[in-house]
Amino acid sequence: MEDFLDILKYILPSSVVFVTAYFILRAFLQNGTHKKLLELKLSNQNVIMPIRLQAYERVILLLERISPSSLILRVSLPGMSASQLQAVLIQNIRDEFEHNLSQQIYISSTAWDLTRNAKEEMIKLVNLAASRLNDQATAIELGSMIFELAMSKDKLPVSNTIEYVKKEVRQLY
Repeated sequence: MEDFLDILKYILPSSVVFVTAYFILRAFLQNGTHKKLLELKLSNQNVIMPIRLQAYERVILLLERISPSSLILRVSLPGMSASQLQAVLIQNIRDEFEHNLSQQIYISSTAWDLTRNAKEEMIKLVNLAASRLNDQATAIELGSMIFELAMSKDKLPVSNTIEYVKKEVRQLY
């Protein structure tokens, strides 16, 4: 029994020192790993943030370019018929959207869904305006009808989406 107590006198303090050293070293190593991960995350943030901001800028530009006032003034040519303008407007909306498809990687799903919805609503608006005109209508008449329908709505989805995207960008800071 006395031998057992002698052995215990040596083993118990050694065990306490070992356990204490183990936990101190583990905490030190974890803190170092955590610190490295935090540094890596911050450096990634410094790289990704400008790309995300650029994506938001491009989405705003897309939305501005497909808004009725910008779109009609940019693509309408003298002597165009309503059907020609309708085809050009729809193609332009689709081209603008397809040109910016990759931006969905960097913006939120909600912002991208609203952007896609705004594109679809603009195409519907153009088609609705064209359906209200006769076959001999001019591009000017179609443009007027699009503006009239746009004015009859409280807010176009394009405007709502622009506001949402701006709000989301403000939250990044």
